[in-house]
Amino acid sequence: MFRLIQTWVAIALTLSVPDLMAHEAHENPTLAKAAPVQVAPPSSGTHDAQQYFTDTALKDQDGNTVRFYSDELKGKRVLLNVVFTHCQDACPLITRKLKDVRAAMADDVASQVYFITLTSDPKNDTPEVLKAFAAKHGVDGPNWRFLTGTQEQMDLVLARLGQVIPSPEQHSTQLIVGDVANKRWARIRPDAPVDAIAQRLQFLTLPVAGR
Repeated sequence: MFRLIQTWVAIALTLSVPDLMAHEAHENPTLAKAAPVQVAPPSSGTHDAQQYFTDTALKDQDGNTVRFYSDELKGKRVLLNVVFTHCQDACPLITRKLKDVRAAMADDVASQVYFITLTSDPKNDTPEVLKAFAAKHGVDGPNWRFLTGTQEQMDLVLARLGQVIPSPEQHSTQLIVGDVANKRWARIRPDAPVDAIAQRLQFLTLPVAGR
């Protein structure tokens, strides 16, 4: 049985994240609530991690085929979020906020953290559409990947991140951050202050006690 989200190692976190933001209440996303996202990192080993997260073949915003675990997660420190590009409120707002988060981190820290944005609307969000969305918001950089695929591929990957989505609008806007190699995961509300999110990401780059 895979474990649920593991707590940070040797770090006392001050941000409480009992709820997650949901797209159902776009007009007031800070008040929206839904069932908690459950990311269940495997208990041990690269093989288990690949099996859990799946190595589903997806397309990035440049049209390249990438494997979700092997290319996007393995050995990395990541921040994952979900958007759909024709959203007019929460998705662009959060994307711009995450741009500010990257800017708030020191260069050496920012270079170690990979942002991965997955679409909840793969039927409309082709690589070209995601590329235009990333460029529009100034986030089309080497450490920021936008991912799409077939409906079946995205349903599988998003389900492994705790999101079973009846429609694109119903995705969670909660942020998931992880130190994949050390199996450290946490959730962050998207209404958390920019500096608090940046600090949480900085924690990911700290050595794990005893290793």
